[in-house]
Amino acid sequence: MKKFLLLVALTALVLGSFTACTAKPKGPVKVGIAIYKFDDTFMTNYRTEMGTYLKSLETTDTKYEITVTDGKNDQATQTEQIDSFIAQSYDVLIINLVDLTAAGAIIAKVKAAGIPTVFINRQPSVADMALWDKITYVGAKAEDSGTYQGEIALDLWNAAGSTMDKNGDGILQYVMLMGQAIHQDAALRTEYSIKKLVDAGVKVEKLFEERANWNRDEGQVQMASAIAQYGDKIEVVFGNNDDMALGAIQALKAANMVVPVIGVDATAPALDSIGLGDLAGTVLNDSVGQAHTSVDKALALLKGDTLVKEYWVPYVKVTPENFEDFK
Repeated sequence: MKKFLLLVALTALVLGSFTACTAKPKGPVKVGIAIYKFDDTFMTNYRTEMGTYLKSLETTDTKYEITVTDGKNDQATQTEQIDSFIAQSYDVLIINLVDLTAAGAIIAKVKAAGIPTVFINRQPSVADMALWDKITYVGAKAEDSGTYQGEIALDLWNAAGSTMDKNGDGILQYVMLMGQAIHQDAALRTEYSIKKLVDAGVKVEKLFEERANWNRDEGQVQMASAIAQYGDKIEVVFGNNDDMALGAIQALKAANMVVPVIGVDATAPALDSIGLGDLAGTVLNDSVGQAHTSVDKALALLKGDTLVKEYWVPYVKVTPENFEDFK
């Protein structure tokens, strides 16, 4: 009996050693990143930085297989891409939704598949975020960016020798170029930029407010329309992002007009425009900070950590006085 037990033990030891020696090494961590569309300067910077940061975290034992998809601003397309990630058993997802109303259905999918997910840039509702404990959101408080835009305009209005009030009526006449209706940042930046001025006692008049959908070309078209209607009555232009603001500047230049234009994101082209004296100011939407935080939270979820439902990366006001600090 003792010989038999000894034989069993030795057999188990040999088999265990054989298994350990022949076991396949664990493959790379599969990270799926779904972006609402590639044709967006801010999100291009964001997705590029996520990839760079993930690669910087690699070790001898841990590698990352990164796939980034272009939703082409179409939720059906993006949902198919997410379905593909799920079918291929990706380990963790980072999703920049096209349409926030799709959040609930997508959360149900990733929950059923057991794939931890970080939402970025477009925040699902509180109700949707409560559907599972393996999801979180990383973004920046849009109302702060609007407030900073308002502060930039207020400083220009109150500056000694300001010529902003062209017609001398004591009222700031403005144009607002807005992002997509389905994006809460567009509504909050629109609201809080003007709220800051009104709260400071500045009388304002909205001349023109239209959607340019975060797009430079659309910003130029809408600004040309505003110029055709209001011309020299326009005293300041707000863009919910830099791309639209830069489009507005193109239209103003074509009309030989000089009007303060204020954006959001502090993209490289926007910083260059400030340096040229074209863009009056912008607000840093920290793509690097958000990219790193998004990746960190994705890996924390994958590890099994318990996270809160939202993480915020602060905005920073950027003007001709400090823009060089962000180049």
